[in-house]
Amino acid sequence: MATVQFDLVSPERKLASLNVEQVQIPGSEGRLTAMAGHEPTILTLRPGRLIAIGPEGELEFIVTGGFAELSPEHISVLAEVALPRGEMSQEIVNEMITQARAEHNKATQEEQAETHSFLADLVHIAEDLGFHTNL
Repeated sequence: MATVQFDLVSPERKLASLNVEQVQIPGSEGRLTAMAGHEPTILTLRPGRLIAIGPEGELEFIVTGGFAELSPEHISVLAEVALPRGEMSQEIVNEMITQARAEHNKATQEEQAETHSFLADLVHIAEDLGFHTNL
């Protein structure tokens, strides 16, 4: 299977730079699988699992938002927050949810639909990973 260059960065660090066969991306409009030869696309991310599958196996990351730029030769993801799945902990989940709830509580009425969706996505991914979300 053809491979494509994949790069994942967050403001804190570069998390991945390797050739992969596909990347499953949690897009704001739904999950998308990007592969070599993909049409040029830019999409926003929502909280979820980003999975890169390549010759060496599968790498899983948790992202909370950001952007992905896809081209036939390259998949570039700039995440607001990104962590390898193995680095997720109950403490990190608690921090993320507490911060998202605080943002939702101070949001204007017009912003509350967006902040509610963000919080719901965070809770869903945390519970899916086996973490507690009752803070």
